[in-house]
Amino acid sequence: MTGMAEAADTAPRRPVVPGRVSRRLAAVSPSATLAIDAKAKAMKAEGLDVVGFGAGEPDFPTPEPIVEAAVAACRDPRNHRYTPTSGLPELREAIVRKTRRDSGLELAPSQVLVTNGGKQAIANAFAALLDPGDEVLLPAPYWTTYPEAIALAGGVPVIVPTDDTTGFRATVEQLERHATERTKAVLFVSPSNPTGAVYPKEQIVAIGQLAVARGWWVVADEIYEHLVYDGLEQHSMPVVVPELAGQCIVVNGVAKTYAMTGWRVGWMAGPRDVVEAATNLQSHETSNVNNVAQRAALAALEGDLSAVATMREAFDRRRRTIQPMLDAIDGVSCLLPEGAFYAFPSMAGVLGRQLRGRRPATTLELAEVVLEEAHVAFVPGEAFGAPGYARFSYALSDEDLRTGVTRLAELLAEAVPG
Repeated sequence: MTGMAEAADTAPRRPVVPGRVSRRLAAVSPSATLAIDAKAKAMKAEGLDVVGFGAGEPDFPTPEPIVEAAVAACRDPRNHRYTPTSGLPELREAIVRKTRRDSGLELAPSQVLVTNGGKQAIANAFAALLDPGDEVLLPAPYWTTYPEAIALAGGVPVIVPTDDTTGFRATVEQLERHATERTKAVLFVSPSNPTGAVYPKEQIVAIGQLAVARGWWVVADEIYEHLVYDGLEQHSMPVVVPELAGQCIVVNGVAKTYAMTGWRVGWMAGPRDVVEAATNLQSHETSNVNNVAQRAALAALEGDLSAVATMREAFDRRRRTIQPMLDAIDGVSCLLPEGAFYAFPSMAGVLGRQLRGRRPATTLELAEVVLEEAHVAFVPGEAFGAPGYARFSYALSDEDLRTGVTRLAELLAEAVPG
């Protein structure tokens, strides 16, 4: 997604003692994106000059009109009280208008649930859909939270592997090969975190039609909808496959589009019965989303997209900088990202080489060496179900981007084969 927060938790992680916590929570994997980001920030706190390509959030401030709306909201007593779990009525109406404007999907406010970021929307969606043992087809590379949210809801993530030879896009044939009688849903995301892949319309239609024919639900994460490049378009699956609307949940939020990752406002939209079930769940877990953040989100959705265009222009420039720099490193190959703000190079040609007294065999081990030796942080592909690859967020300054990749190239130039 999504989208969704990747802020670091810098507290030391204690080992899980069997029997002290539930098996369900003990099975949750810690977020590798957070772990890398936390270690990089700890090194920075020690005074080291670390360039971090880890966290998935824009490096721009939230636009000033949105901030001012939040300031005003703090002074309004209406926002000092509980509000409807499903979201402020005016925000839900704004989400309906925004969705119609940006994707063409027609909704009613009763089909929208405002959530604490996109992560809660994902968790709510799977909690509302899955019974124990239900399977969800999950194309890999995937965002780290997806399989955990599926498993926590009692479902089984069924990984559908893709690679750079297909542009990291899953095909209908692949989905069919991995489907069983327990398949309940497909997780679909375009543009993609972590690969930056954007699915063409005809492939989206084919996947949507397959879901209709098989009776599968689709959970579509559209958090990066505005970050597409080179004239490509993002297409909402229930729009290009209208007959899917009754079995599709769309997840979105303000985090990436408006540089509002820390405000924690997302939403899920779909059939009323599913949204009502998710709302009931949320009423017991968190109740309403922070009212000040909701007012800020309302200002964002009611404003224009000029700030978004400015950010997209900067991201476009940076992707055209980082991709050739990475691709020029011996042993590294990198596709030009089509969307989002991530490059996802293969590091396979570097693995197994001698490097400063070590021989990293995995991208996880390589990430540790690079962070310690070059003071450059990236997220290893193991975090995304894609060993041998790495995610580099280019949501950082042009200067830091060039410095970081240059350091990486200089270090990897020392790697000795054999």
